[in-house]
Amino acid sequence: MRYIDSLIKKRVVILDGAMGTRLQKLGMPADICPEIWCLQNKKVISSIHADYKKAGADIVYACTFGANKIKLGQYGSYDVTKVNKQLASLAKRAVRAKTLVAGDIGPTGKFIEPFGQLKFDEAVKIFKAQVRGLLLGGVDLFVIETMMDIQEARAALIAVKEITDKFTIVTMTYEKDLRTLNGTDPVTALITLQSLGANAFGCNCSTGPESMLKIIKAMKPYARIPLVAKPNAGMPKLLRGQTIFTMGPEEFASFGKRLIACGANMLGGCCGTSPEHIKELRKKIINTKPARPLLMSISALSSARKNIVLTKNKPPLIIGECINPTGKRKLQEQLRQEKTTLIRNLAKEQERAGAKILDVNVGAQGIDEITTLKKIINLLSVTSNLPLSIDSSNIEAIEAALRIYPGRALINSISGEKKKLKKLLSLAAKYGAMFILLPLSEKGVPRSFLKRKRIIQDIFKKAKKAGFTKQDIVVDGLVMPISSDSSSAKETLKTIFWVRSVLKANTVIGLSNISFGMPQRPLLNATYLKLAAAKGLTTVIANPFEKEKIEAAEISRIDTRRAQDVLLQKDKDSAKFLAHFSKKVQVAVKQLPSHTDAEEGVYYAVLEGNKEDIKEFIDRSLALGQSPEKIVHKRMIPAIEKVGELFDKKEYFLPQLIASAEAMKLGFEYIKPRLKKDELKQPKKTIVILATVKGDIHDIGKKIVGLMLENHGFGIVDLGKDVSTKRIIKEIKKHKSPIVGLSALMTTTMVNMKEITLEARNQGLNCRFLLGGAVVTPGYAHSLGAQYANDGVEAVRVAKKLSIPE
Repeated sequence: MRYIDSLIKKRVVILDGAMGTRLQKLGMPADICPEIWCLQNKKVISSIHADYKKAGADIVYACTFGANKIKLGQYGSYDVTKVNKQLASLAKRAVRAKTLVAGDIGPTGKFIEPFGQLKFDEAVKIFKAQVRGLLLGGVDLFVIETMMDIQEARAALIAVKEITDKFTIVTMTYEKDLRTLNGTDPVTALITLQSLGANAFGCNCSTGPESMLKIIKAMKPYARIPLVAKPNAGMPKLLRGQTIFTMGPEEFASFGKRLIACGANMLGGCCGTSPEHIKELRKKIINTKPARPLLMSISALSSARKNIVLTKNKPPLIIGECINPTGKRKLQEQLRQEKTTLIRNLAKEQERAGAKILDVNVGAQGIDEITTLKKIINLLSVTSNLPLSIDSSNIEAIEAALRIYPGRALINSISGEKKKLKKLLSLAAKYGAMFILLPLSEKGVPRSFLKRKRIIQDIFKKAKKAGFTKQDIVVDGLVMPISSDSSSAKETLKTIFWVRSVLKANTVIGLSNISFGMPQRPLLNATYLKLAAAKGLTTVIANPFEKEKIEAAEISRIDTRRAQDVLLQKDKDSAKFLAHFSKKVQVAVKQLPSHTDAEEGVYYAVLEGNKEDIKEFIDRSLALGQSPEKIVHKRMIPAIEKVGELFDKKEYFLPQLIASAEAMKLGFEYIKPRLKKDELKQPKKTIVILATVKGDIHDIGKKIVGLMLENHGFGIVDLGKDVSTKRIIKEIKKHKSPIVGLSALMTTTMVNMKEITLEARNQGLNCRFLLGGAVVTPGYAHSLGAQYANDGVEAVRVAKKLSIPE
């Protein structure tokens, strides 16, 4: 490897010329197996290798082009490993000394899934048998050549790399339209294979040197490895029933300097060339210095037929988010039935709507994620031209998808969770994938930019050690809903700006998160996208159909300003925005001197989420002789129940719900000491245990549920997030809680709910379960004998029912 690398840095590396046409000229009959004929005519093949060495070739190819199980099997039963070993040994003995021998691997003659019937791993296995034999024969490097199918080239390259780290050249062959038979263009093939581990890439056969100039020139701006050109001796002609190549050595060699000027680093000849062609080529270019690869790395993704380069000069590229079964019953049902019609349509429609990359997630209850993801990857590799983002929290599913994907994929995502980080970085490196860096850790979602910055820097260090550069990484700004944290939009914008201006890396956001729980979501999303783009956003995970609606709609400057004020915290608690876009009850609570007005003040303080004045209104009510019990039961509780009604009607949204719940909690804590003398008269609180299940670190929704339940008189024991089954069972026993609320946001962690409910039943615990979270459905909850709530308001209603003894 080191010798070849040093040679490439010094000068153009000379490869040998044709093998097949040379063998025919030296007496090999038609319609026989060339590899077996060479073993039977060792002097002939040895002389060809020796002649190419004498002509000046730095590397000669062993005559093993078709020595794979499928090709050899057409001529009889042969030991693949033995045939390759013997042919490699023949080449080594023929050239000796400094001339290197490449183990030559050609196509099997069959298309590989998803483009054909041959299973991908079966193809890898076939090529591995050849690789082992070539290594036993002493080859110095490998060449995978004349590939027409990007998937077969990938299978052969993986076969080599899983056995050895020897230098490996890959060359494809192209049709007149400069695409392979399966439609892959040279730049797309380059991006795919250099990321997968090819040490040099280029083209051979199929065309003469003139047409190859265009191919090399097109690839050079995207290449971070040496480029190879091995053209035929012109285009073939049919003369008296025989195929001949008419381009002589001098004319062939005249293209040498032009190919080098276009960016070639390794040159040789294919069909129709001879030792004379190689000798003349070496003579013409021996003093010509080649251009080294222009790049160290590249931010680019590819499918089987298309590539996309991420640059800061373009508007943010849309990663279509619609192929995701979360909350989509119809898509979930089709996946369970192994139907793909809806996914086909979603892929095509998203591409038409402007998506440049497709995010693919198939995680849902009752679905074998590994099997289903592989099936969908194969489907989309054929039906869509767009590169894919593989979206899963299941490491095994990601690995299975990366292995068979005929392009360079984007992994969504890799976080700072130590248990997964090392494994996922290893997988991304092996298969050459880019990845989204998600700045969260075992401690949860960092709300501030500074905490995110520390996680990003830590992952960058670990990624660098694994061989990644900043061009391989897309940093997620980590959008959290402004409805639950009014500062979240600004913190994400700070993250995006720092990543682009300091790290010089690509960025992404999940756009729809920002407006969760708010009215006018398309307006907020569109406004935030513009703000993020101004800070340097590279890509955005979004619904491309929403973008179309936004662009088609007439959004006034005033509405845009209202949205900006919310996102940039100029509109405190989103009050003006919500007042304009919702049917919020408007009540001006001013000086309230009368007995009745003081009571109304407490009611509306809860209703409007007025944390500043609620204590004052409580004091006034108490001063006017109202009992603490009456204030709580006649004013505060009715107010929070009214909030729930307004939330159900979509007249209130998440910010108002949270503000009201917090005002209620503050008011209750303030009046609570005055209730102590009547404590014995109060009914005992029903204890509810809340927990986010093991492996899941999301808990915003759970906290809102806890706040709402507490305001309705329940006692809350919040165990936090990433809680083990063992601990939950222990706490149920300790508190003798009749209700247990479990939350999960991911399909991979949702299954832990089943483990918990089963364990509780097995231990005879008489508790009722209440399940919730983005991926949880009523059907799933009921299948476990549990209840379901989709938000805090519904959780209160369900908990009240569950607290009544059966």
